[in-house]
Amino acid sequence: MKETADRLPETFEELALPLFEQLYNFARWLAQDTTEAEDLVQETYAKALRGFSSFQAGTNFRAWMYRILRNSFLSSRTGLKATVVLDADNEDSLLPTEGATPESILIEQANREVVQLALSELPVHFREVLLLCEVEEMSYQEISETLAIPVGTVMSRLFRARRSLRSALKQKMAGGRSGM
Repeated sequence: MKETADRLPETFEELALPLFEQLYNFARWLAQDTTEAEDLVQETYAKALRGFSSFQAGTNFRAWMYRILRNSFLSSRTGLKATVVLDADNEDSLLPTEGATPESILIEQANREVVQLALSELPVHFREVLLLCEVEEMSYQEISETLAIPVGTVMSRLFRARRSLRSALKQKMAGGRSGM
């Protein structure tokens, strides 16, 4: 029995540690606050470690961890008015690319801000499915398991999220051009 108890944390580490950066990035997208994201990830790992004995081997551990993170986020906020921040701490995204001009850098930064604003205006249930699919590159099945919703609902929300984002971006881009 002691071998099993000694093995659980190591097994948990093998499964959980490779997911740390992905979970932190998703928490930052959801919370829009570095400190809150850190707290969410810490809480996620603590809850997952406590509940690891209930995890069923052979099921999707990644989806299980994301579900814990999402539920922690939803229970930590009053209302669901979270906004999205693009990864401003990623210095690589701020460095000019080869052949970049000051004008192209300015346009890229303006486009990033427009996308950030449009994403922040999406309802959380659209934003989270869009982020899990496009940023975290989860399959529809993984998203379904993470959010505890049917695959058909994932597909429907993803379609509506993309349509809403496209519409918001068109409005913002049209408004920017007419204002020049």
